[in-house]
Amino acid sequence: MEEVAIVFRNGDLSNVIGLDVEYSIPIVILSFFLICIASYTALEMNNRTEYHTIFPQNVWFVLGAIALGFGIWSMHFVGMFAFTLPIAIRFDRFLTVISIVPALLASFLSFYIANRTTRSSWYKHIPGVITGIGTVITFYVVILAMKTEAYYTVNLGVLSLAIIATIIFSIVSNRIYRNVKRTRLTQLLASIVLSIAVGSMHYIGVGSIGFYIPDYYSPTSRTFQMVNMDLLVVNITIGMIILLGILILSTVIDKYIEYKAVNFDILTNLPNRRLFELKLKKPEFPQYLAIWHIHDLDHVNREHDYQFGDEVIQHIASILKTLVPPKTEIYRIEGHRFGFLVKSSVDVHLQQSMDSISDVLRQPLVVHGKEVLLQAVCAISKANNYEEVENIYTNALAVLNHRSILYNHDVIHYDSSIHTYTFEREIAEDITRAMQEEELFLLYQPKVNGKTNEITGFEALLRWNHRTHGFISPGVFIPILEEYNGMVEVTDWIVDAVCKQISEWQKEGMFLPKVAINIPGQYVTSSRLFTVLQNTISNYKTKPQQIELEITETSFMKNMEEAMKAVRKFRQAGFSVALDDFGTGVSSLSYLKQIPISTLKIDKSFIDEVPHSEKDSSIIQAIIGLGESLELAIIFEGVETKGQLEFLKTACRTPVIQGYYFAKPMKPNELIKWIQLFRSSNSEVENKSPQFT
Repeated sequence: MEEVAIVFRNGDLSNVIGLDVEYSIPIVILSFFLICIASYTALEMNNRTEYHTIFPQNVWFVLGAIALGFGIWSMHFVGMFAFTLPIAIRFDRFLTVISIVPALLASFLSFYIANRTTRSSWYKHIPGVITGIGTVITFYVVILAMKTEAYYTVNLGVLSLAIIATIIFSIVSNRIYRNVKRTRLTQLLASIVLSIAVGSMHYIGVGSIGFYIPDYYSPTSRTFQMVNMDLLVVNITIGMIILLGILILSTVIDKYIEYKAVNFDILTNLPNRRLFELKLKKPEFPQYLAIWHIHDLDHVNREHDYQFGDEVIQHIASILKTLVPPKTEIYRIEGHRFGFLVKSSVDVHLQQSMDSISDVLRQPLVVHGKEVLLQAVCAISKANNYEEVENIYTNALAVLNHRSILYNHDVIHYDSSIHTYTFEREIAEDITRAMQEEELFLLYQPKVNGKTNEITGFEALLRWNHRTHGFISPGVFIPILEEYNGMVEVTDWIVDAVCKQISEWQKEGMFLPKVAINIPGQYVTSSRLFTVLQNTISNYKTKPQQIELEITETSFMKNMEEAMKAVRKFRQAGFSVALDDFGTGVSSLSYLKQIPISTLKIDKSFIDEVPHSEKDSSIIQAIIGLGESLELAIIFEGVETKGQLEFLKTACRTPVIQGYYFAKPMKPNELIKWIQLFRSSNSEVENKSPQFT
C-alpha cells in the first residue's frame, strides 16, 4: 500500500534513512493497564448515577467522564514512551495539555448521550462512535505534540484500519455492557474491549507511521528521548490510582451509610429494632434483656414541640449510653423504648445499672434550660436456653403491659406466675374487638422483578395498633393468636380486606398485580378456607388470579398429604400458591417436586449474609437451581442492599425481589403514590444503562 507524506513534518524524502522502532513490552502493558483501570472506574462511576448515594448523581457523571477521558489520554502518552527511536524526541507542552481536551469532550458527550432515554436502536451506538472519534483525535494531537528531527510518512490504509477498529471495538464494548447481564465480569469485559479499542488506535496508528532522517544525520543515543519519561509515567499512574481510590473510598462510604441507615436509629445513633431482632435470632446463653419504657412522650411534644421532644429523646439516650453495663448492647427498639441485651451469666451489673438509670430518671431532666419530669419503668427478663430466648422479648413486654404498672421508675423482673397469663390472654381476647374497631390494618409490600424493575405483585402484611399498648409487633401477637386459635378468624378478615381493596382499586381504574396472603399452617387443610376464598371473591367481584396464597413450609410438614390435596384444589380454582420461608424445613425437599405450588419464596435468613458469606451464597445458588429446574417463580425475601440485589440478579434468571431495597410495607394510599413514582422513575431510566465507550 502506498505511503504518502503528511503534514506532521515537511521535507525532502529523497536521500533519507528509515528508522526502526523498538517497543518496551512493560510500558505497553502499563498503558493497557491504565486504560483498563480508567474504563472500569468510569463504568462503575456512571453506574452510580442510577441510584442514590451520598453524592449527587451529576458528581458521578463528571467523575466518570474525567476518568474515561484521562484514561484515553494516559494510554496515548504512556504508549508514546513505549517505542524508542535513535533520535531526540520532545513534546510540546501546550499541545501536550491540549491533547486531553478531545478525550474529555468525547467522554462527557458519550456519557451525556448514554444517559438519555431513547428507544432508537441506532441512537444507542452513538456513544461508542463518539468515544472512538475522541480517541482518534487525541492520538492525532499527541502525534502533533511530538517534536523530532525525523520526517513522518503514513500508510493511509493502516491508519484507516486503526480508526475503523477503534470505533468498532468501542461499539462492541458498549453492546457488551448494555445488553449482556450486568455483572462485575461483564463490566470488566467491557473495560477490556474498550482498552483494545484505544490500544488499537494507538499502536496500529503508530505502526502506520514511518520515521526517516536525512542520510547525513547521525543518530544519537536513545537516552535523550527518555528524559522525563519516568516522571511523566509516574504522575499519570498516580493520577489513575487517585481516581480508582476515589471510587473505592466512595463505595466503602456508601456501604457504611447504607448499613447505618438500615440498622441504626437516626436520632440517637443507636442500633435499631432490626438489629435487635437479628441479634435475638443468634442467641448466646445465658441472656438478659432489659427494656426501659419512657411513658407519655407525646405529652412532651404537645407541651413544647416535636423538635424539643427529639432533643429529650437524645438526652435520654446519652444518659443510657453512659450507664450501660459491661458486655451489654443498647438498642432503640421503639420510639419510647430502649433495650439492653446482655450476654453474660452475671446479672448484678445489669441490676446496678438499671437502678442507676432509675435514680437519674426520677429527677427532672434539664434540656435547654427547661425541666422535664418523665415517667418510666424498666422490665427485665432472662433466658437460659433456646426456648426461653424465643420468649425473652415477649416476656419483657408482658411486664410492661401488665395492668399493675405505674411508671414510677421501678425495675421489675419478669415473673411467669404474674405476667404471662395476663398479657397473652389480653391479646387473645382483644383480637375480635381489634378487627371491629379497625385497630388491625394491612400494609402492602411490593415485589419487583430484579432485572426489569417490573412490579410483579404485593404481599399483605398484618399490623396492630392496640388502643392500650400501641403498635404491637406481628412477631409478638401472631404466635399468641396461633396458640389461642385466633388466627383463623384473623385470616378470614385479611382475605376480606384484601379482596375489598382490590375491588376498590379496580373501581378507580387501577388493575394491579396479584396480592399475597399468608395462610396459617393449621388453616391450610381446612375446607372452610376454600369456602371463604370463593365467597369473598364472588362478593367483591375479584378473580382467583389476583390472589396468591403463601403457605409456610412447616405447615406442609404437619400433614403433607392433606396439604398437597388442598394446594391442588387452590391451583385448580385459579389461585397461585407460594411456598413461604423455604429452607426452614429440610425434610420437604423430597416432596417439593410433588407439591403443585407456583412460587418458591426463599427465607430472609438466607439473604442476610449474601454475598459476603460463601456458605449462604452457595445455599442460595443451590435453592435457585432447584427452583428453576422445577420451573417455579422465585421470590427473595428481605433484600435490603445493592450487593444482595446484584448477587441475586447474577445467580437467578428471573429474581423477584421483596424487601427494603425497593420499598417498605405501605398503606394503600402510600402504595399508589409509590407505584406512580416508581413507574415514572423507571420510564425515565429505561434504556438508560450506560451506553458509552
